[in-house]
Amino acid sequence: MAQSADANAAATVLVYSDDRNTREQVRLALGRRAWPGGPELRWIECATAAAVVRAMDLHASGKVPVRLAILDGEAVPEGGMGLCRRLKDEIYGCPPVLVLIGRPQDSWLAGWSRADAAVPAPVDPAVLAETAAALLRGPGASGAADSGREGSGGADSGGAGGSGPDVRDVLAS
Repeated sequence: MAQSADANAAATVLVYSDDRNTREQVRLALGRRAWPGGPELRWIECATAAAVVRAMDLHASGKVPVRLAILDGEAVPEGGMGLCRRLKDEIYGCPPVLVLIGRPQDSWLAGWSRADAAVPAPVDPAVLAETAAALLRGPGASGAADSGREGSGGADSGGAGGSGPDVRDVLAS
């Protein structure tokens, strides 16, 4: 398996957007698990690029292992694509990054940013869930997300579930 030996441990997903509604759409699209039998998802929500950098510094130091970052390419004042390139350049072992793009014409920018995947905004829950599940499963995993994934209600919006520190507590310290 491409991930750690404890594949069912909670998977921390960072979501960045200056728009609270976009962050909520992402959480609701993925639900509590990205696919049936997959790890429970924990969320780090960031409204600023500075918060993303701080969370990724904690990832790099091993305090908060982020398994996937989802960045809004349309966020202001710093867009997710520029931030993605910065993270890929500066963080050794940067987790996979999925960017939300506002227009199909922006796909070349997603490539420039070194994003691992891009999906259009507004969020299509099925497309986002399938893409995120493939990234969470890692390279070499068999197939993409199962078509019968768990419903998207009741997303875990904090550190409940799984082992490890509550990311809200770590970020507050």
